[in-house]
Amino acid sequence: AGAETVKRAVQLDVACRFQESLVCYQEGIDLLLQVVKATTDEAKKHRYRQKISEFTFLSDGKYHKQIRIEENATGFGYEKLFHEYLTEIVSEVWVEDPYIRQVHQASRYLLYNFLRFCEMLVKGPCKVKTIHLLTSYDEGSGRSQQMTALEEIKQSLSNYGVTLNIDFSSSIHDREIRFNNGWMIKIGRGLDYFKKPQGRFSIGYCDFDLRPCHETTVDVFHTKHTKKM
Repeated sequence: AGAETVKRAVQLDVACRFQESLVCYQEGIDLLLQVVKATTDEAKKHRYRQKISEFTFLSDGKYHKQIRIEENATGFGYEKLFHEYLTEIVSEVWVEDPYIRQVHQASRYLLYNFLRFCEMLVKGPCKVKTIHLLTSYDEGSGRSQQMTALEEIKQSLSNYGVTLNIDFSSSIHDREIRFNNGWMIKIGRGLDYFKKPQGRFSIGYCDFDLRPCHETTVDVFHTKHTKKM
């Protein structure tokens, strides 16, 4: 019953029904704590405590959940990772990532990853109108390629009624994504957590759900006071 109540609280959180979700969190955690006290099996106690710690909801409106992506794991395409936070009220998105630059840098496809992320936003169910990108300039000859690619993405988005605002910073280090419904996602590797495909005609080249991942951690937060960049 406690786990089901907490699950309901998360659903209410995603729907931005914060007062109702707070009540469910409190009830669910209280029920789980009662189970912990009544359980003599130490292994079960440990599992229950882990369940409680997965959903940390504080009275000031903050929420934190952590997702661990293992090395070579699949099934973590952008749609799967972000879909529950992209509610219909999302109209504005902030992306902060210092490495949205070269099309091909070692084993990375950074600009293509950003393009895939934008495609996901265009598909909905959210109604995104504005995307803010904060990144860093590429160095040397790669800057021209970076600017050309970003301008092409910007123009393509405008065909779908979406404005892309691009800013650059030489001191940016953090990697995070914010939605104007209050959700904030921090990925250790930013949008670049996929491994290089084995070939242009290999499974996983087009479908990111089938692409093996690098090991990384995803932290999901919600707060009514999320700052804008």
